[in-house]
Amino acid sequence: MVLEEGADPKAVEQAIVTMPNYFSDYDTTVHFISEEELKKNHSGLAHGGFVIRSGVTGHQDEHKHVIEFSLKLDSNPEFTTSVLVAYARAAHRLHQEGRTGCLTVFDVAPAYLMPEDGGYLRAHML
Repeated sequence: MVLEEGADPKAVEQAIVTMPNYFSDYDTTVHFISEEELKKNHSGLAHGGFVIRSGVTGHQDEHKHVIEFSLKLDSNPEFTTSVLVAYARAAHRLHQEGRTGCLTVFDVAPAYLMPEDGGYLRAHML
């Protein structure tokens, strides 16, 4: 964590470790570093993982299926920022259509996330 100038490290640490539904239920340690150290040693922050989901179909669950997703990132912060921007774009588009209220990522169609319009997506990505 890089502190803003004048920020109270104890207050920032307390706010982080007590964050409900995120860090409060875990043994969380906060480390403060300089902006220079962040840029020199941590700017890439590669990240990745796999999600494997299995299921069955058929009248007696006789057909088994597995789907696998993988993610390999050179820069986790950059990817996270891109996702936030995409969902802000989607929220704006949905609002323009008169849709309001709480939605999850499962409720938002991929076309709302993309900067291109539906015609472009169908022509170039299908």
